[in-house]
Amino acid sequence: MTGYRPDPKILTLGPEFYDPVEAARFPQCIPRFLNERWAERVGLVLDEDGWERHFCRFEPLPDNLTEPLALRYHGHQFRVYNPEIGDGRGFTFAQLRDERDRLLDLGTKGSGQTPYSRHADGRLTLKGGVREVLATEMLEALGVNTSKSFALFETGEALERGDEPSPTRSSVLARLSHGHIRIGTFQRLAFLGEVENLVPRSRVRPWRPQQRQHQHHRRELRLWAVALHALLGASIHRGLFRPLRALCLRPAARGDPLGPGPVRGLPLTIGRESPARGNAGRLERAF
Repeated sequence: MTGYRPDPKILTLGPEFYDPVEAARFPQCIPRFLNERWAERVGLVLDEDGWERHFCRFEPLPDNLTEPLALRYHGHQFRVYNPEIGDGRGFTFAQLRDERDRLLDLGTKGSGQTPYSRHADGRLTLKGGVREVLATEMLEALGVNTSKSFALFETGEALERGDEPSPTRSSVLARLSHGHIRIGTFQRLAFLGEVENLVPRSRVRPWRPQQRQHQHHRRELRLWAVALHALLGASIHRGLFRPLRALCLRPAARGDPLGPGPVRGLPLTIGRESPARGNAGRLERAF
């Protein structure tokens, strides 16, 4: 694999951040989309058999993760803080460097059940996979920074879904992105009091002001801001900082320029339940 540079940095975080899992064994692997352009940019030169083995059967890439990792996180679901969620139908499969020396993740969607599936089947409908391919390809063509759909295989299973005609066809998707860090990654650490792990070591380097790396500093500040947001949110949820909770949820005074809700500068979700949006949003940095 010319130009292929594996770099599984996620392992430096330690086992507190993930759970090893196994990929589902699918009865079929029918290629529906293969992103050969981005495969070339990360040094993966694959024939038809190679695509199937690595992105439908999920055999490990050379010198990379030896087993898939389902990431742990917390978040709000159905207006309730849920400490029992994580990667429920996907995992981090590999990490590698691109032509610009950027660390990228290969993750999945619909690759089978994990400890966080909670009675779901861990699968992805073919229609859902096609929608993501179309959306990411269109966004990239329009110049919008986004994750990249890397491979989509139809997997030959019949899925039952309550929100669309069933049975419906199944698929598994692999995507390429800068990472799978979520707000919920920080929320979980704050909720458990794991302060020493609150800033991911694989993503953030020590800030040395004398070094003129302004772009890296901005990224570090954003991660610190998200970590603080998660720390405050989890602490308020556990009953700490009650005065702050009362302040965030105070009724609007007449003529109050801020209106009802949070104090200026505090995120809307701090101190109140978030809308039902599934798990906490993923923080995928732009390509």
